[in-house]
Amino acid sequence: MQRLSRNGAYIPPAASVAAGSELISVRNLTVGFGQQTVLKNLDLDVYSGEILGVVGGSGTGKSVLMRTILGLNRKSSGQVVIYGHDIDKANRKQIEMIDRSWGVLFQNGALFSSLTVKQNIQVPMREHTRLSERLMDDLARLKIEMVGLQSDAADKFPAELSGGMVKRASLARALALDPQIVFLDEPTSGLDPIGAGQFDELIVKLRDTLGLTVFMVTHDLDSLVTVCDRIAVLARGKVLTEGPLHDILRFDDPWLNAYFHGARGRAALEHETR
Repeated sequence: MQRLSRNGAYIPPAASVAAGSELISVRNLTVGFGQQTVLKNLDLDVYSGEILGVVGGSGTGKSVLMRTILGLNRKSSGQVVIYGHDIDKANRKQIEMIDRSWGVLFQNGALFSSLTVKQNIQVPMREHTRLSERLMDDLARLKIEMVGLQSDAADKFPAELSGGMVKRASLARALALDPQIVFLDEPTSGLDPIGAGQFDELIVKLRDTLGLTVFMVTHDLDSLVTVCDRIAVLARGKVLTEGPLHDILRFDDPWLNAYFHGARGRAALEHETR
């Protein structure tokens, strides 16, 4: 499957993109709903090969930012550039090819309840490719194995899965088209500490194995500490600060101090003192 490049012809697979190169650039992004402005003149870059954690208080626009980059929310103003293409100026073919280059895991999994796990994983394949049924079956089972599910999960329906299995099945669907970027919205939400830790380990393993770039909206301190290369903190409609954890911990802001140094900030504080 070909992917689009800066000149409109080809997007290289994730493994061939130089680590640290800029994949997404957001500039002066403003997004509102009715009279409420959620994001205001926000700037953010996403770099190849990194796991970027996006954190902020409730209502600060973390999921809004992700959905706007994905084109699911309409922006009031600003620019979103993906692989060097301004999405407002991209043609239909370019947009389709960009859409094929990323996968998304929504907060509640968003699996189709009437489809089996295998059929859910095949939805993007049916939308964007012309693969045979046999090949789609083989690929779906490969993705199931890749995310650590047993092979018999393929023929189960979402209602038959545990919360952790739903997350993994949803991640398998996000990986269906071998994406370059994976967007994760609260991936460990609702999981017990062991399950959350295992999911974090899976994300790192997939990033290192497949050369993925990961954009992760999360409130999980342990995830921020253990898997994120860089953290972007949203507040007052903008990126308040961004950088590796040790820089974030030294930024003086009341919300950040309460979040990282409060009663539940144990993991971050332990990391800082190592």
